Amino acid sequence: MKPVLFVSNGPTEDAIGARIAQGLPRVVWALPLVGEGRVYEKVAERILGPRKEMPSGGFLFGSWKNFLADLQAGFLSMTLQQWRAALTIPKPAAVVVVGDAYALTVGVLAARGAPLYHVNPLVSAHYLEGLSSPLELLLDWGGSDFTPYERLLHRRARAVFVRDEKSLNRLRSLGIRHAYWYGSFAMDLLPPPERDLGFVEPDPLLALLPGTRGDEAFSLPLMLEASRYLPLVPAVAWPKAWEALPSLPGWQKTFWDEETLKLERQGHTVWVLRRAFSAILHRAKLAFATAGTAAEQAAGLGIPIVAFPTPGPQYTRAFARRQKRLLGKALHLVEADPYRVAGQGLILLQAPELYQRSSEAGKARIGPPGGIQGTREHIRKDLEEAFP
Repeated sequence: MKPVLFVSNGPTEDAIGARIAQGLPRVVWALPLVGEGRVYEKVAERILGPRKEMPSGGFLFGSWKNFLADLQAGFLSMTLQQWRAALTIPKPAAVVVVGDAYALTVGVLAARGAPLYHVNPLVSAHYLEGLSSPLELLLDWGGSDFTPYERLLHRRARAVFVRDEKSLNRLRSLGIRHAYWYGSFAMDLLPPPERDLGFVEPDPLLALLPGTRGDEAFSLPLMLEASRYLPLVPAVAWPKAWEALPSLPGWQKTFWDEETLKLERQGHTVWVLRRAFSAILHRAKLAFATAGTAAEQAAGLGIPIVAFPTPGPQYTRAFARRQKRLLGKALHLVEADPYRVAGQGLILLQAPELYQRSSEAGKARIGPPGGIQGTREHIRKDLEEAFP
């Protein structure tokens, strides 16, 4: 049986691709274009390509620093190896691309006329709102709108799946009638609460979401300082090994268990929790965030977000402004100063109408779950009916 090839370019894209692949009664191969694509290891028979981590974590054009670091780390040779893999594998039964126009280009090369499906969890018509200048759109056009080049490639696809209803309407108005929307991809990736946090009292919590791409070295100490001025129990969703925790001078560390670290400073307690991201969000009233998908999932649950730019690699000033356009009133962007972060948090907690507008905006912008399941069923039925 010929395999279905999944091409994706990013950790979130890999996760979406793997979830779609799990429900397809077909042999699956994967070609991750950013990082090692480890999430495919449980669902793919083969994982192709160099599977190499780059310093930028996939944000090559986030800054000149990212760009130069990736070039020095062998980005060009890695890219050539990925193209070679796409061009030399046997023709697949179908190709599912999860990612941007670049990933779609690689998918077209690999398909060579086989059925092609594009899942775009990146572009949103919401990004077109509140642009400060035409230059801002030009610099981020491919991430904010469906470009003519991407729409040209869409004509080779049997179906295109988008992240929100506004993007569906936008793409269809641009002539791509085979576009579909079934719900939020991000909310589908949010699992049920992973564990009981009954030892963290009282409710509600202040969720600290420093991200996973390297910004946490700057943002986590700032978040901890800001949390001291809010009447909520802070809980850090920490995704990495304990050895990766940045230096936190002034904080006394005590391990509660192998997945839980307790920080204390002048009578103020912060819980740092591994494998508890969803558990934290489901008890949170407010979030401080310098993250991508995690911030979107918080907004989708109706949790207002206070965010601030970092030196990178991901949550730069440009990225922060872009996420603000996506989430609208759900996200409150301030300067990277603990007093301003704390002040905005206090304003939200003390102004019920503002808090409610922020909460409702997040749920409306992100939308309900269902995107992954709907996409999977669409592809499965289409392949069964047209290409048994």
